[in-house]
Amino acid sequence: MKPIHITIAKKRPLIIIPDSQAHADNHPVLTYTYSIYRDQKNGDKNQFFEKETNLHLEKNNDPDYMGYITFEQPGRLFTYTADGATELSSDEVEEIIEQISEYRDTPNMWQI
Repeated sequence: MKPIHITIAKKRPLIIIPDSQAHADNHPVLTYTYSIYRDQKNGDKNQFFEKETNLHLEKNNDPDYMGYITFEQPGRLFTYTADGATELSSDEVEEIIEQISEYRDTPNMWQI
């Protein structure tokens, strides 16, 4: 799956990276964990590939890394783990969850 590019608070561009890619019967299956990075290079593909290789394998020291959101029960229960250099506010986390939820609920938005 490709990264999700969003902007929160009308001024903070982010890259949301699904932590895994899986298929069931040739249909995409969405992950429940999404890593969050500042988008410093406005969608540069090389930036995505650099960040994708670091997902939760060890301590992430990327200065753009802001933690990850886990969808425990989509639409009901979410967990934000702030283990990056910058911590998101609760309002920012809520906005990210809303945008990821819209993405998850709208398959024609998926870039497969």
